[in-house]
Formats: sequence, C-alpha cells, structure tokens
Amino acid sequence: MAPRAYWKGTLKLSLVSCPVVLYPATTAAEKTRFHMINRETGNRLKQQMVDAETGDVVESDQKGRGYELRKGKYVEIEPEELEAVQIESNHTIDIESFVPSEEIDQRYLSHPYYIAPEGKAAVDAFAVIRDAMKDQDRVALAKIVLTNREHIIAIEPLGKGLLGTTLRFPYELRDEDQFFDDIKSPKITKDMVELAGHILHTKAAHFDPSKFKDEYENALKALVKRKASGKKIELPEPEERPSNVVSLMDALKQSLKGRGGKKTASKSHARRGTGRQQTVRKTQRSTGRQRKAG
Repeated sequence: MAPRAYWKGTLKLSLVSCPVVLYPATTAAEKTRFHMINRETGNRLKQQMVDAETGDVVESDQKGRGYELRKGKYVEIEPEELEAVQIESNHTIDIESFVPSEEIDQRYLSHPYYIAPEGKAAVDAFAVIRDAMKDQDRVALAKIVLTNREHIIAIEPLGKGLLGTTLRFPYELRDEDQFFDDIKSPKITKDMVELAGHILHTKAAHFDPSKFKDEYENALKALVKRKASGKKIELPEPEERPSNVVSLMDALKQSLKGRGGKKTASKSHARRGTGRQQTVRKTQRSTGRQRKAG
C-alpha cells in the first residue's frame, strides 16, 4: 500500500508546472516508546491540564492560548485572531532561485521530504525540472506553506525524484560566538598536529549509514523482550573509569601505535609533501564523481 501523502500541490519553475506530492523522508515508527501506566492496575494513565496556581483541573472549554509578556503576565489570543494572521496555502512550490549546494549552511537544514510527481501527466514536466537541476548542479529555493506556517524549502535531485528540505530561519539559529568565544588558543606543536593527522588517516572511510547502529534502541528492544518473557533483569556493574593521566603527546603516540600506524607514520614523515598532495587529489576526484552521480 502506497504511503499517504503529507502535502499535495504544484511545483512551478517559471511557466513550467506539474502536480507533486510530498512524503516525510524520516519516520520514528520503529523507535521503542513507553507509556505512563498505573503500577497497581496496569492501566494507561491519562493526562489532565491543571491550573498552576489553584491546582484545579481545567476543562477543555476553559483552555485558551496566551503569550507571556512578563513573569506570570499573559495576553490571551483568541482562535479567530490566530486565523486572521495565518498564511493561506495556495498549494504551490514556486521556485524563486537556484544556489550552489555548498553555500547552504548545514545548520539551516531542518526536515527532509520526498517530492514525487502526482499522476502520469505530471511526469514529463517533473523530469524536465529535475534533469535541468542535475545539469546545473544547483539547489532550488522556494516557499511552501505547511501546517499554516510558511517555510523556505531547498530542493535537489535525488534518484528519480526530488528531495525537499525545509530550512530554518536566521532567528532560529544561535550565534556560535557565545559558545566559542571562551575557547582559548593554546600553542600546539607541529608534531602534535601531524600525529593527529596520521590518526585521522588511519580512520579514513566513506560515509555509509548502513553501518550506524542504535545500540540504545537495540538494548531497549532486548530489555522489553526479556521482561515480557518473565526473565530476570540483571543490572550491570558500573565500569571503572581509568584514572591514569597521560600527556597529550603520549596519548597521540599511543593512539597511533594502537592503530598499527607506527610504520605509516615513519613513511609519511619521509614523503610528507607528496603523500598529502596525492591524497587531496584523490579526495577531490572522488568527491567530484559522487556529486555528478548524485
């Protein structure tokens, strides 16, 4: 059974348009979730809204929305007042511009969606827009209204379809300076940086999400399975943390030695310049091929 579309509308590029559908690209359906229950009866609990001051239960017809002007002082907003400022969706994704993908700050990326053509009549126009974007190697920026809020959405080719990712607005991002300003700039020797670089080289790999393992999720599933079958749950002994303190240089050397990189390090020192240049060229060629393939 085909998944239910989250949104339906029209994708427009100037005078070219086609009906499309959006599907959420992520799901939390497989995650283990727990409900609050009554320990005595085993029944699920139901939440109630309670007045923070009086402690009285508030019925549904008494609930309202308020914006906190200052501590404990709220201005109440009526439902019809909210409706007056809501943006009415015209169910159109109107592409406004195309930008290089590398110019999009990763912090702005929010929620991904799959965009597919709706109906056979839309396939030709959809393919034209998709393939033109592939040729130009650019990302489209457009506006879309989802759940009564306007979003900026970045659109790029993905296989036979398109990937649309809603972007955060600037006011939603925190300024990194308030977190990084206090970071000191210590004097690090060139040897330390080179040793760290050799460790990075021994751990070089390609991005492969199939290798990602959610160990906590697996442990939760195993716990529920054992508990449901009536088996005893034994708590593990807490691990002792190593108390030995070593210098940064010793830690780097031991890390490299532990990875079997002693020979690699000595060889790299002998041909440092050539090896780096070859690695950079290979990485650039590999990245270029991946972008063209995508």
